[in-house]
Amino acid sequence: MLAIAILIATGTEVDMAKSNKKPQLPRIVVMGGGTGLSVMLRGLKEKPLDITAIVTVADDGGSSGILRNELHIPPPGDIRNVLIALADVEPLLSDMLQYRFSNGTGLAGHSLGNLMLAAMTDISGDFVSGVRELSRVLAVRGRVLPAAGQAIILHAEMIDGTIVSGESNIPKAGRAIKRVFIEPSDVEPLEEAVEAIRSADAILIGPGSLYTSIIPNLLVPKLAESIVASDAVKMFVCNVMTQPGETDNYSVSDHLDAVHAHIGHHLFDYIIVNDGEIPPQVQLKYAELGAKAVHLDLEEVTRRGYKVIADRLVLFRTYLRHDAARLSHHIYQLVESWMERKG
Repeated sequence: MLAIAILIATGTEVDMAKSNKKPQLPRIVVMGGGTGLSVMLRGLKEKPLDITAIVTVADDGGSSGILRNELHIPPPGDIRNVLIALADVEPLLSDMLQYRFSNGTGLAGHSLGNLMLAAMTDISGDFVSGVRELSRVLAVRGRVLPAAGQAIILHAEMIDGTIVSGESNIPKAGRAIKRVFIEPSDVEPLEEAVEAIRSADAILIGPGSLYTSIIPNLLVPKLAESIVASDAVKMFVCNVMTQPGETDNYSVSDHLDAVHAHIGHHLFDYIIVNDGEIPPQVQLKYAELGAKAVHLDLEEVTRRGYKVIADRLVLFRTYLRHDAARLSHHIYQLVESWMERKG
């Protein structure tokens, strides 16, 4: 009788443990870099999602470029922005991490967050461990991974055949880009990044600078191959505005063509794009900078087999930005419906 009672009690505890176990959140991998990615992640982290952000390591300008060259570490700037976007901290701490010194010998131009990442790299022994430890300190919701454990050099072949080297130099060249390529071409991606893609329920690429933030991630061997092989739902968030020196006069289909030309695959199931009107005064402000709204050539995009989610997805304060709440709502709906179909 005692043995039976023990078995019943044990079985009850197991059943209770199962009933108390939290359901697994949908796993989403987000790839890119720059401000657009960080804005979107601020909305996504409020959704019940298991987020892994894979961030480009091609930046070579400003504070990131200096630390990259002097300390021989991957550029920390894009990683810093993503960490702060996903962090669960007081706004004042976020502001402090983004603080950029305006003077001081050796300090001017550096952001505090970049210096902290450099310090954590030295303390922990390598950059990936440093990112992991700072993520823990900042109570980051999800994981942040560099696309590779070392910095890469980005090169661009222009339409006229000239080669421009360095991520920060490419948009300044003033010539149309034919293709971009990375050095070393055989750089190894992080195994955690490859595994995150393999186990993902959803993969999201963009928004961000097409040739200098998005495509460099896809050029890291095994990352694009893993995306192609994945049965996850694959989404592309198109930029709202063209980028001078990089995507001048590009339509939505032009963005997709550039990805296809570099990867050789039809990569996405859904394209998420803004179709909200941009006020004339805002358009004028951007026109002075050489930018204009990315044209949604809907018929051409759908003809190629992509499904399009179009909505008013922009906010304007000082600059045009994606509406993080509205954008993350569409993304989460797509992930939910995909999970339901998978059963």
